[in-house]
Amino acid sequence: MTDIIRGLPSTHGDSYQLNTTTLLRHAVRTFPEQEIVYRAPDGGWDRYTYADAYTRTQQAAHVLTGLGVGPADVVGILDWNSKRHFELYWAIPGIAAVMLQMNLRLAPEDLGYVTTHSGASVVLVAESLLPVARELAPHASGVLKWVVMSDEPSSDIDPGLPNAVFFEDLMAQAEVSFDWPVIDETSAYSACYTTGTTGRPKGVYYSHRGIYLHTMAQAAALRMGSDDTVMLITPMFHGQSWGLPQSAVYAQAKVVLPGRYVAEDTSDLVDAMIAEQVTVANGAPAIFGPMLDYIKMLDEAPDLHRARLLCGATEPPLTMMREFYDLTGADIIHAYGATETTPFVAVNAGMKPTLTGLTHEERWDLKRCQGLPVNGIDLRIVDPDGAELPHDGVAEGELLIRGPWITERYHDLDDAPGERFVDGFWRSGDVATIHPNGYLKVVDRLKDVVKSGGEWISSIDMENALVAHPRVAEAAVIGVAHPKWQERPVVVLVSADGEDISPAEVHEQLAGKFAKWQLPDTVIRVDALPRTSVGKLDKKVMRSQYADVYRDVQ
Repeated sequence: MTDIIRGLPSTHGDSYQLNTTTLLRHAVRTFPEQEIVYRAPDGGWDRYTYADAYTRTQQAAHVLTGLGVGPADVVGILDWNSKRHFELYWAIPGIAAVMLQMNLRLAPEDLGYVTTHSGASVVLVAESLLPVARELAPHASGVLKWVVMSDEPSSDIDPGLPNAVFFEDLMAQAEVSFDWPVIDETSAYSACYTTGTTGRPKGVYYSHRGIYLHTMAQAAALRMGSDDTVMLITPMFHGQSWGLPQSAVYAQAKVVLPGRYVAEDTSDLVDAMIAEQVTVANGAPAIFGPMLDYIKMLDEAPDLHRARLLCGATEPPLTMMREFYDLTGADIIHAYGATETTPFVAVNAGMKPTLTGLTHEERWDLKRCQGLPVNGIDLRIVDPDGAELPHDGVAEGELLIRGPWITERYHDLDDAPGERFVDGFWRSGDVATIHPNGYLKVVDRLKDVVKSGGEWISSIDMENALVAHPRVAEAAVIGVAHPKWQERPVVVLVSADGEDISPAEVHEQLAGKFAKWQLPDTVIRVDALPRTSVGKLDKKVMRSQYADVYRDVQ
């Protein structure tokens, strides 16, 4: 770790603690009338104000303390992007407890591990997710109270859970004001567990200070203000919806909470985006793709020229970014981060004004980059021996990250820290290059890059080149063991018409973008690509499934 040198003491209020409740209290003080729009139980939409939400947040704090929750206790939430979930984002950390983000897409055993490992003693669960809670309960014996959240009378609900109580019954009895404590800013405000494809989930515990600084950096990078409308599409139950709940409140923006939706039908998201004039939203290509398909079916494309659509999880296809812009004026903003980074690390939010010499096509190609690191973040790329590589746009190495909201260890984990942390930096496991102009480009995951004949082939770049083909709906590129070349790329794809696509057609699509030796030898068509619990391509499954493709090659 770097030595810290102490200089002359300042006269500033350095004892003033950065707490999450400060963000909400200021927004309510300055914009009490600002709207929060949320999905109602009947599928329609309703709305209330920041002031209304703050009153209920204070009541929720009383409910929690009445259940015996205190400082350092862990409280889990099983819910969609709902009104109550939003209120609990402030109430739980506001009493110095830890808000556990519970990923609904995890298997009951893994979610049970997360619940037990974190020490969660209380879990709040939406009525529609009671079946998930019932499956979880046998794997989470440490939970002392299950709190059911519903608009229906409690007498009409059978929770099927031990020691269950009803949130709205308790809220009806709670006082409407709460005296928030001053919390040490280094205390954990929330916990999120990684969802990797190997090993148990690992706990990342975010501090009040970390999320506060992250909030300011994100709001500045996205130029968010009170004239914005922010829709939280990315689940609030994982990666804190990329920090947008806090940034929206910091900016005193209008908030839209879409509740439950499915990736296969995003029409409600688009309709709400148009009706509420959304200007900032977050999501993955797996969400924005179907949204674009729905927009194409509308009689008239909406005007979304003010919209900045923050896109992560994987690199958005350039064709999708261009079509979204051409049809609606919306800007798909490529961003980068991870559970360990809170997650905002880099963002491609607008072209640097100094890059005036780029052609039209070069400007679009630059949007494939993850962008510029946000203020406060340090990046390095290193070779396999740990030596730092130059930022010349050519050298490729593992990306290392440090900063005030980057984790330095995992919670209660005995693994050797050097495996993922070195000199205060978190090892991302991503292969990247950094251009002299400062732009970061992630080439691939270390475990996913194809190593052929001693050279690397970027699976990400090849996948995005493939989906630009009109007959390719989805594509994955994996490295498969080869007796001569170490590995060779295999393309696994879903075709738009359900028919096979030949290697020759694939080669034609990739010509000019990849060298001849990089072109894949094998193309496999499937009905659907396997994905992880957070919607990423599960290449571990595919590598196992197609491990023998080149076994008999001489």
